[in-house]
Amino acid sequence: MIASGVPEGARVRRRHIPRPRPRVLIALVALAGVLGGTWLWLRDSSLVSVDRVVVTGASGPDAARIGSALSAAARGMTTLDVRMDRLRTAIVPYSVVRKLEVSTQFPHGMRIRVVEHAPVAAVVAGRHTIAVASDGTLLHDVLPSQALPSIPVPAAPAGKRLRDPEALRAVALLAAAPYQLLAHVSEVTTVAVHGLVAQLRGGPAIYFGGATQAAAKWRGAIAVLTDAGAAGAGYIDVSDPARPATGAGKG
Repeated sequence: MIASGVPEGARVRRRHIPRPRPRVLIALVALAGVLGGTWLWLRDSSLVSVDRVVVTGASGPDAARIGSALSAAARGMTTLDVRMDRLRTAIVPYSVVRKLEVSTQFPHGMRIRVVEHAPVAAVVAGRHTIAVASDGTLLHDVLPSQALPSIPVPAAPAGKRLRDPEALRAVALLAAAPYQLLAHVSEVTTVAVHGLVAQLRGGPAIYFGGATQAAAKWRGAIAVLTDAGAAGAGYIDVSDPARPATGAGKG
């Protein structure tokens, strides 16, 4: 047997960790309760009430109303208890608002940044023109710019979102367009022979076929447009983005 250096029969002493006394445990629980109660009181106290609200990012004809609605909702809060649900409820009537970014400045300040939907097109039905965002949200409270591409629809859409399947495919196509090219598109229509067709202002029509591989098709169109040999083309067919084709007239 290997000697361990401990005399045979000797007991090994174990370190004894003292248990907290009941009175100590009771005191700790009481302290936690006091601190929790103090926090709850302070969180909703006028000592940290929101008195100064700064709203940025809102634009267009409803900017002032959006700012007023958010300021009114925020003044019922404190900087330690921001109620995002109340702020979102305040901007429900304004479809242009995509999201809110909120920060507080202790003890009484709040900053709200409004992030708006960016319109990519305008759906047109007779005399009705409504801006639409890339996700199909109808921006009823946005004055459509004449620079936006138009998407003809058979009837003016109601509600908060665009429902027409063909129009939604056109929106998805425009959402994938490079920003620098979007302003040059006057209209997107759906034609039985060519599928989605984007007409450039003072330029050729672009035949996309379906809405799949939209980004690749836009890249193919740009490659043709920047090719001097394609100048004067009446149309560009990018239904197969790997093999763009051009023609002099309407194909």
